[in-house]
Amino acid sequence: MEVVLLKKWESLTSRFHELTDQLMDPSVVSQPPLLRKLSKERTELEPVVTLFDVYQENVRQLDDALQILSDPAAGSELQKMAFEERAELERRQSEIEEQVREFLIPKDPRDEKSLVLEVRAGTGGDEAALFAGELFRLYSKFAEKKGLKVDTVEASETGIGGYKNIVALIEGKGAYSQFKYEAGVHRVQRVPVTEASGRIHTSTVTVAVMPEVDEVDVQIDPKDLRIDTFCSSGAGGQSVNTTYSAVRITHLPTGVVVTCQDERSQLKNRTKAMRTLRARIVEAERERQEAEIAQSRKSQVGSGERSEKIRTYNFPQNRVTDHRVGLTLHKLELVMEGDLDDIVQALKAQQQQTETAKV
Repeated sequence: MEVVLLKKWESLTSRFHELTDQLMDPSVVSQPPLLRKLSKERTELEPVVTLFDVYQENVRQLDDALQILSDPAAGSELQKMAFEERAELERRQSEIEEQVREFLIPKDPRDEKSLVLEVRAGTGGDEAALFAGELFRLYSKFAEKKGLKVDTVEASETGIGGYKNIVALIEGKGAYSQFKYEAGVHRVQRVPVTEASGRIHTSTVTVAVMPEVDEVDVQIDPKDLRIDTFCSSGAGGQSVNTTYSAVRITHLPTGVVVTCQDERSQLKNRTKAMRTLRARIVEAERERQEAEIAQSRKSQVGSGERSEKIRTYNFPQNRVTDHRVGLTLHKLELVMEGDLDDIVQALKAQQQQTETAKV
């Protein structure tokens, strides 16, 4: 195991034992807030410490097996047993090291948050709009499999079953960690239903993934908002065109605009719109900062533009390829039903390798 990660593991183990001693200190016990804080930290560290004990015992047994194998005086039968044991112990050690990386590598503090998902038709006209709808359906199914709730905020239909854009809140613990790799441009290659000559058409859909921001994380002055109400449109029952339930909120300093007409209640639409607005404002600021950094480092790291295609969906070949990890799967029909696990796991593994290199 890498020396740096091993030292970090040892450090966390030492911290765990330090916390154990502190929690027995009467001066700590007499301070409930401090007691809760230290108890929480110790509880979070306990799994990694337990794993460290298992790892150390495995290392000890492996050393014993290696000593027997290097001892000329050991009998052939004993060496055969040691050889078989060594293989099993080495396999187990690799498994333990893989498990502990998840604890040792710094976590993205946004991973546990809910998120705002935006899917927009890019180049390709009606075909792009149709795929935008299919991609959103894919994400809805993926979210359902992960026990997450999808709540539509805004949708602009094309009239042929497609969407110019669709915005949704995806809520649940760990939602952002599952969806954060989807941001970017998705390319689809297939023969459109409307194409009489049967030529393969290429179109694109853009996806934005923004972790939801708590009110305490971003302060919005009510004076900076322009709020318009209007009658909802589209399928919506009796409230359509009869009540001013739809809401459009404009953040004047940034020009960010959010519209929500999914609910019949103006208050509910306003609440959902504000959640989306906060996420967009923070994302816009993050993109501005990243753009400045990318400009100064362009010669070293390439363009860094979000417009680079991250994935291709090729229907004639039943193939989906994620270009960031070079992963190709010939099960596009399953992916379109929400089976994204193989792709997400490959991207997570790549990120872990990158983070490990930074430690």
